[in-house]
Amino acid sequence: MALKFYQYPKCSTCVKAGKFLKDQKVAVETIDITVTPPSVAELKSMLQFYDNDLRKLFNTSGVVYKEMNMKDKINKITEAEAIKLLSKNGKLVKRPFLIGTQIGLVGFNEDAWETVK
Repeated sequence: MALKFYQYPKCSTCVKAGKFLKDQKVAVETIDITVTPPSVAELKSMLQFYDNDLRKLFNTSGVVYKEMNMKDKINKITEAEAIKLLSKNGKLVKRPFLIGTQIGLVGFNEDAWETVK
């Protein structure tokens, strides 16, 4: 699997992460997360990189998360329901979202992203 870089073009953190990847000469397929959210398979794969902690995949500071009152719902829905919800609404997904066969990262922390090749 080639590296896929899901991002929101108006997000300053996503822009910073994109510049970092470009500066590091990391080839990625860039995808607008609001137009094409990560697939169910990609979300399940990302979960494995975060010890199956669903909270790590949600954009908890986002408007949609707050509008949907996900803070109260997240503990009551199944993993399958959460994955389906995330796969249908990219604004619920923590971004940037970088996924490949050997790596999965959400949010941008330069130290963590140093491992990207």
